[in-house]
Amino acid sequence: MPAPVLVLGLIKKRATLRLIGAATSALVLVCVMGFCGSIALVALASQGSTAVCTVAASGAGTAVSVAVPGQAPALLNESQTTVAKAYIAVGRSRGVPDAGIVIALMMALQESGLQMLANPSVPESLALPHDGVGNDHDSIGSAQQRPSVGWGSVEELMQPAYNAEAFYGGPQGPNQGSPRGLLDVLGWQQMDKGVAAQAVQGSAFPERYAKWQPEAEAILAGISGSTPMAACSLGKPGVPQPALPSNLSQIRREILAYAQEGVGGAYVWGGTAYKAWDCSGYVQWVYGQAGIDLPRTEQWTAGTPTSKPVPGDLVVQNPDGPNHWGHVGIYAGNGMMYSALNPVVGTLLHPLAWNGVAIYFVLNH
Repeated sequence: MPAPVLVLGLIKKRATLRLIGAATSALVLVCVMGFCGSIALVALASQGSTAVCTVAASGAGTAVSVAVPGQAPALLNESQTTVAKAYIAVGRSRGVPDAGIVIALMMALQESGLQMLANPSVPESLALPHDGVGNDHDSIGSAQQRPSVGWGSVEELMQPAYNAEAFYGGPQGPNQGSPRGLLDVLGWQQMDKGVAAQAVQGSAFPERYAKWQPEAEAILAGISGSTPMAACSLGKPGVPQPALPSNLSQIRREILAYAQEGVGGAYVWGGTAYKAWDCSGYVQWVYGQAGIDLPRTEQWTAGTPTSKPVPGDLVVQNPDGPNHWGHVGIYAGNGMMYSALNPVVGTLLHPLAWNGVAIYFVLNH
């Protein structure tokens, strides 16, 4: 466990957090996920049966692969691992039962994808180390806590250990029950874990916490131990493009050819340069090469929903609001898609199942 987490995990008082805030900020590992990484866990289909291991990730240091029972493994980049370890370390130091730590991890997975998020509505947060940018009221940090309602100062809320302290709450918590943390919720241990998370967060989407329980349990089991993690055994066979229908239009063939050309590009949040783009930047480039102009973001607004996708259609995933999605790519056929997935794996052809349920749009071309 990194030294900053060990130190921060023992923090009990808000005053101490203020004193070490600057030092902690310098040690936070930054890996931007932004628009296309709102859900920052990504399945690693080639991972073997190892419960937890590390993998070298181009442009993003070392990632941690965690086996999730009954699901594809999950991959955490370094900053996500640091955030997860902060919640675990603070929970352990406070004597929080494992069930409570799982709830905290479920909450952070849903609220931020285990990222430290700044917010343009809170300019001070943008000057502090962060992994991406959110825009929900004045919510900041990995738990999307709001300084305006008393969760803490901006400096405090941009530190993962403080997010954990505030979320757990209780007699040792920094806010003394206002706002209340998990340990301030009467009977939380008898609640469904998603309900318990909602009791603290008061989210407009209360049903979304529960889906993260398997990942949260696997993360707690996988990265809380002191045993060094072995390197992952990752085969990297070539992934051939699915066979195309014989009657596929020429423009769709061009779209798929340009999508293939972009494979291997780096993921750069906010990027639109060739092979240095985020997911929407990649899609915009591909369709632009085929003569189709798309908006920089929310590209599905230029199309029509379809339940019968054809290679070359738009794919959206990771719903984060009504008619809004956090990830976009290009349908390749046969359950595959092209996308700039995240900073760990970059731009590649991958299974749709890596990133959850998909919705398809036919573009007007």
